Amino acid sequence: MPNPSQPNPLLAIEFRIPFDRICAAHVEPAATELLRDARARLEAIAAEGGERTFANTMRALDHLTEPLDYAMGVVRHLEAVATYPELRAAFNAVEPRVGAFYSSIPLQEGLWKGIKAYAAAPEAAGLAGERRRYLHKTVDDFRRHGADLDAPGKTRLEEIDVELTRLTTRFSENVLDSTNAFELLIANQAELAGLPATALASARQSAARKGREGWRFTLQSPDYFAAMTYLDNAAIRRQVYLAHSVRGAAGQWDNRPLVARILELRREKARLLGFPDFADLVLEDRMAHNGARAMAFLEDLKSKTERRFREENRALLEFRRSLEGPVAPELEPWDVAYYAEKQRAALYDFDEEALRPYFPLERVAAGLFDLVNRLYGIRVAEEPGVPVWDPQVRYYNIHDQDGAFLGGFYTDWYPRENKRDGGWMDALITGGPAGGEFHPHLGLICGNLTPPLTGRPALLTHREVETIFHEFGHLLHHLLSRVEIRTLAGTSVAWDFVELPSQIMENWCWERQALDLFARHWETGEPIPDSLFRKMKRARTFRAANAQMRQLGFAFVDLLLHTRYSPQRDGDPVEYARRLLQEFVPAPLPPEHAAIAAFTHLFGSPVGYGAGYYSYKWAEVLDADAFTRFRDHGIFSREIGNEFREKILARGDSQDPAELYRDFMGRDPDPQALLERSGLA
Repeated sequence: MPNPSQPNPLLAIEFRIPFDRICAAHVEPAATELLRDARARLEAIAAEGGERTFANTMRALDHLTEPLDYAMGVVRHLEAVATYPELRAAFNAVEPRVGAFYSSIPLQEGLWKGIKAYAAAPEAAGLAGERRRYLHKTVDDFRRHGADLDAPGKTRLEEIDVELTRLTTRFSENVLDSTNAFELLIANQAELAGLPATALASARQSAARKGREGWRFTLQSPDYFAAMTYLDNAAIRRQVYLAHSVRGAAGQWDNRPLVARILELRREKARLLGFPDFADLVLEDRMAHNGARAMAFLEDLKSKTERRFREENRALLEFRRSLEGPVAPELEPWDVAYYAEKQRAALYDFDEEALRPYFPLERVAAGLFDLVNRLYGIRVAEEPGVPVWDPQVRYYNIHDQDGAFLGGFYTDWYPRENKRDGGWMDALITGGPAGGEFHPHLGLICGNLTPPLTGRPALLTHREVETIFHEFGHLLHHLLSRVEIRTLAGTSVAWDFVELPSQIMENWCWERQALDLFARHWETGEPIPDSLFRKMKRARTFRAANAQMRQLGFAFVDLLLHTRYSPQRDGDPVEYARRLLQEFVPAPLPPEHAAIAAFTHLFGSPVGYGAGYYSYKWAEVLDADAFTRFRDHGIFSREIGNEFREKILARGDSQDPAELYRDFMGRDPDPQALLERSGLA
């Protein structure tokens, strides 16, 4: 319980966030006070009686919600990584009120009049650069959020936003709870044949932590992918696959009604604001601009991938039959990864697990920090003793080459039952110019990576290494931002551009020179042998068409749910999504398959990646193309690194992303680079 004599730690923005002093009882009092303060600020901007200026209107608006953003960002983060019943209850109690306030900002008539008055003022006509962009984006954003609606329309829009906040929060909680509800305890090691020693030891340790004998498996990513890829026992693979595919789709955690209602509310919101569908609403301010252009992009990639997709799947079935005879059955979904791994081993004499000893987490992180020092001149150093939310969490500072303090970040790498699945980056504090200096940024990166075992460090898969590099790319976008306007800084960019800084980082995980910085055997310190590296590179494009079709499938489902789906015509959205996905997967999906009932990217927040999942592929085109400059002129080139830092990472949303890209590359993106990298050209 908080000490009543101590101030509420959520009420003041502290760079060293006192995670050790924040508890559930602080949440509601802080939200109440900060909402009161934000409303007073809002009224003050709206009531400004003097001449409208950038300072009293636009800059005041930019900082309007900063204290509330900070407090709710910290609480939302803790609910994602260190949740407990009281914290969840407190978060759920305030989230609708906070969401309603944010939704009300563009609907405040006095504020909207003030912004329009400033836009018509002589000072506004003389704005340039990011200030001009901020004004124009604000006017467009207010209109897109209902500023021109009549009073009943504004009331209904606020109701929709509050309900979407409540439903999407509940969706995420159901996914976490249904994931944690599953465990599989195996008493006989013979049933676990095929599993790598790392996975066996992890399962043994998991059981011991619960005071159990045997081997325990959960639906968290390291357990799930190990079982799907290596476990010889098809019955157990099937059991784990089916449990994973129905998360959030049954009993007290059934998200299916939530999905239907979220889609309904998003459709209503789009039409209320004058858009034909939710995709056109959310994409107007992104690089694709509308759903039709995003769909055309996906259709083009699909057409260039389908033939190889069919060839890969025929080859996999033939491979199975070469092992088990011509009457071996067709592949089931829980067979695909298992036989694909065996096929890869046969074709390339390559086993992913052979790489794991070369990727101890501590060395991977050190190599990553070395890499960004070479590219961007920044120095990363751990600072012990900083308050954290879990003993596993580490904190680091980043300084520029001239010694300037740029910011800090936390890392939280391992799964826990009080932490949601996946990998992500988040911003906690966005710095900016103040008092003649630039205040630092603060962020974090989280993963659910293979944890350490007794007597040995965390040894990662290559895909997990890519995840670290990916999330660190997002973090650099935040920490290296040098944008004056807070709401245009860092990762606050179009969602089909935001993945460029993250995805481009993954490229260094495939370059020999970069790997030699960190890929060292955890016992001997030896680098990856040349023979193993060559196998790894040859196998890179193995089943690349399947990997691409999988992402395209999710993107098609997302766009179609938000453009063409009709509950009257198409029925249950989860079943509709399953029918669509079938075209993009290599084996028949079981009738109970309900992947989108756990798809937090689409339904875990009021907007999120809803109607925007195509962004991953869109940005992949950008990253493959942009990396060609490093590939052709030196992967450690400080000159090109500085250009990327100055023209992309430092610029946030201060300029149209298409212009930023052209400024770095000297031309528009060329999708051929992605097809070549994937072996699909």
